[in-house]
Amino acid sequence: MRTLPAVPPGGRYYGAKLMGMSMPAARVEYVIVLFDREASRIAAFVDGNLVTGYRTAATSAAALDRLAPAVPARLAVLGSGLEASMHTRAFASIRTLTEITIFSPTPERRNAFAEAARRDLGVAARAVSSAQEAVEGADLVLAAARSRGEVPILFGEWLKPEVSIVSIGSTIPQQREIDVSVAARADLIVCDALEEVLEETGDMLATAAAGIHVHAKSFSLNALMGGEIESQRTAARMPMFKSVGAGIQDIVVAETILTKALEAGLAQPLAIAFDAKTV
Repeated sequence: MRTLPAVPPGGRYYGAKLMGMSMPAARVEYVIVLFDREASRIAAFVDGNLVTGYRTAATSAAALDRLAPAVPARLAVLGSGLEASMHTRAFASIRTLTEITIFSPTPERRNAFAEAARRDLGVAARAVSSAQEAVEGADLVLAAARSRGEVPILFGEWLKPEVSIVSIGSTIPQQREIDVSVAARADLIVCDALEEVLEETGDMLATAAAGIHVHAKSFSLNALMGGEIESQRTAARMPMFKSVGAGIQDIVVAETILTKALEAGLAQPLAIAFDAKTV
């Protein structure tokens, strides 16, 4: 079980995203619980699955828009799930994609992903039989599929000298997605939660264990978006954005959803009420 609490400054709502998974089912359900500051009561339950997909992709696209050259690009996608799909569509909104190559372990899923990309985005897309084949010559690389067995799926020697990378699949110490060679080659690493990425993700813990020190070239997303690292950004030839997700993003997005749902009369009232305890 994971909990991502947040209290955004100035907003009406605060709360947490909860994620629970038990084995052997190997499925996760997400719920975002919002509390109303003004009433000091539970305000809403928001399904966190699509919220996570949309806000993760939007955050990655915002970072990539600052990191990648503003030119048409070929995109390589490692993964074929919801996050991969959302990210591909978000990237297509900020860059003209000349081609999309997709790899995931299941041929049927990667073929279906390519067909959906061709149909929905009008971009040439093809499924390939290996991660190396997918990323060869790519200008943008999305890693959104941890491998079975938690071994890296992306290696630095596969990448051309100038490429922008987004990695979203290693969010806790037990998870792996990119090889240490990717972190070593990247000349700028931007993290949505700097300390959490560097100190609490399997990829970066493995990088540190290999004696590769990345702190000097790692910066927060706030620093990127706020223009604090312009010299590093403009000099970077292989920038990487690495995301673990932040509770404050979930809560702010959920607040926006709740506000708009209430305005449109689309919020679904619950048939139960919660007793409040006076403190």
